[in-house]
Amino acid sequence: MRIVKSVHPLDWLAAGLLVCGLLLVATGLLPTGPAGDAMTRIGPLLVFLATAIVLAELTGRAQVFDAVAAWVARTGKGSYPLLFGLCVLFASVTTITLNLDTTAVLLTPVMLALSTRVGIAAVPLAMTTVWLANTASLLLPVSNLTNLLAADRVALSPVEMAATMWLPQLASILVTMACLWGFYWRRGRRGSESYIPPQPLRPADPVVFRVCALACVGFLVAILVADMPLWWASTAAALVVVGVFALRRRSELRLSLIPWRLMMLVPGMFLVVETVNANGLHDVLTAAVGSDGGLLGMLRSAGVGAGLSNVLNNLPAYLAGEAAVPVENKHQLLALLIGTNVGPLVTPWASLATLLWFERCRTHGTRIPLRRFMATGLVLAVTATLAATVQLALV
Repeated sequence: MRIVKSVHPLDWLAAGLLVCGLLLVATGLLPTGPAGDAMTRIGPLLVFLATAIVLAELTGRAQVFDAVAAWVARTGKGSYPLLFGLCVLFASVTTITLNLDTTAVLLTPVMLALSTRVGIAAVPLAMTTVWLANTASLLLPVSNLTNLLAADRVALSPVEMAATMWLPQLASILVTMACLWGFYWRRGRRGSESYIPPQPLRPADPVVFRVCALACVGFLVAILVADMPLWWASTAAALVVVGVFALRRRSELRLSLIPWRLMMLVPGMFLVVETVNANGLHDVLTAAVGSDGGLLGMLRSAGVGAGLSNVLNNLPAYLAGEAAVPVENKHQLLALLIGTNVGPLVTPWASLATLLWFERCRTHGTRIPLRRFMATGLVLAVTATLAATVQLALV
């Protein structure tokens, strides 16, 4: 009974979705062909999720994130407005140049370590990461997995996509900054006028610290320079980190490092969505999205993308929505992309970045009030999606 009570609600959700997905395949409601295609498509994604979380967890134990957090805090010089600007810039650049999942995995521990090192509230820093991991992912194909899925349909090079999406991206970030300051960072929320910058960190194990730091840098360089698939880069970096821990701190290598919740949740989620899509969702979405390539059609497309992402998840939501958008309406497809990138801020499962973020917060011991997370996320999702879509229409 005690074990049952200790299970997190998201664990029940993950197990339930996986069981439901398997039952749908077993009963024939989801044919084995689409089910196999879905599993093939998400295989590399699951490898990335598992290895990236192991990488982040062990790198955090090596105090790499504490060192980066101490540097950010010292650069802020005790000023909350300056610290806020640095955190927004850091999160936005990381998301745009890498991708939102990398931001959730590598930057969230930095922000949480920052709260510990400086002695300030963790929730404002954590919310900065999760919100900007989603809302700052519009500019480049690499910024979001949905952007990569859309690359063939929109037929835009990275430079052309940036030229098209820079104004929606700017609008999305500015709205996010306003909501972050109003809901989480202002004086009444953070609880103090200034903070005392910490001293530089001296790691307890310099060898493990340096190896883990180099592994993270190598991971980022592999994505940026070598154009290596995410799961290759994360697997290689994780193996290096696991290797150094096996040599020097073997007792810290445990099976609990693997994110079992996500390993159940993601396959179950895709199987359920594939079933729904095969049994009438496409017709509903086609009617909801419409065929208007103007502002009204773009707003409808963005709204459908945001709503469906929060009900299901933004990756399967984009795939389902893409099939409903007329091939010739490329701006309407970009609006759907805005909805599935900027809109998934209300439910914990709306994007994989949010799931990764919750996992990091849970490991750190930071409690995120779910009602407040959903209420403030709803405000940001509506306002940022609307602002970005209107700017896309202007472009």
